[in-house]
Amino acid sequence: MIGVEAAFPYIDTHTAGHPTRAVLGGIPPLRGRSVLEKREEFERRFDHLRPALLHEPRGHAAMVGLIPVSSEVADFGAIFISSYVYLGMCGHGTIGFAKTLAFTGAISPATGDRFTLETPAGVVDVRLEWDGEGRLGAVSLKNVPAYMGIEGLEVEVPGLGTIRTDILYSGMWYAMVDADPLGLALTPENASAGLALGWRIKEAIAKATDGRPEMRGLPAPSVLFHSDLGRGHSRQFLVLAPNKYDRSPCGTGTCARMAQLLIRGELSETDAYRAENIFGVSFTAELAEKSETCGTTGYAVIVRGEAHVASQGTLYLEKGDPLSGGFLSR
Repeated sequence: MIGVEAAFPYIDTHTAGHPTRAVLGGIPPLRGRSVLEKREEFERRFDHLRPALLHEPRGHAAMVGLIPVSSEVADFGAIFISSYVYLGMCGHGTIGFAKTLAFTGAISPATGDRFTLETPAGVVDVRLEWDGEGRLGAVSLKNVPAYMGIEGLEVEVPGLGTIRTDILYSGMWYAMVDADPLGLALTPENASAGLALGWRIKEAIAKATDGRPEMRGLPAPSVLFHSDLGRGHSRQFLVLAPNKYDRSPCGTGTCARMAQLLIRGELSETDAYRAENIFGVSFTAELAEKSETCGTTGYAVIVRGEAHVASQGTLYLEKGDPLSGGFLSR
């Protein structure tokens, strides 16, 4: 094709509102035995493709990308990329990938009701619910174990005072913040206010945890606001950056939140947990098992949600385009 330097076929899905862009071609071969090694290879050699594929004019700040790769230990492998960081694990993206595999025919009722997926954070087990017409409905994934990293951290936030947060890992790091005492209603109309407040808190947490051995060399945890709606039921709003929030309830964040509730004794091990986003769309979660993880108790949580196909096409990088590499406005 005249003038085109590179072409990348893709399928976009959304999981409870948050996008997953599965890039199905155009990526050079990645070396490495594990998915983590292949992600490190992509980051070293091809990081320039990340903004080109995700940022404007082809995407936006909240776009999440997924690059399928081969795995030596699982049925499939996947690298998760985003606007600012590389993700160890992505729950909504895993559900979106299952939808993409079903849409392309790579999985079907004939192939079964489960598969394994190797991610940079580890192998997750994915279960599929097919309807009578062969359509994929809900997807459940057993995440890598979630555990408490820093409990009861008190942070001074300029103009806000002292907040108390628990920081947990569940494939990514999350700081849990109760939105109710802050007067923050988790609604679509308050998304901008939530972004601004969450970013201030995230910056304060980054300063407070600088040098902590638990967080050394790791990105600052994202702020997961929660507003309780009853026992085992919350609304969640995850702030990732000043211009980026998770439209879904956040799959791995839901696992971290359930682990926190279990550790606090606010849920029993047989209870289910329901997390909804600011649009009222829910993920559900339940405890699969406990294990010794990083010197503490780990909670392997099963999170369940549904994805939908949004678009299919090809992304082009055209020679001479001054914005071919992508851009973000913050």
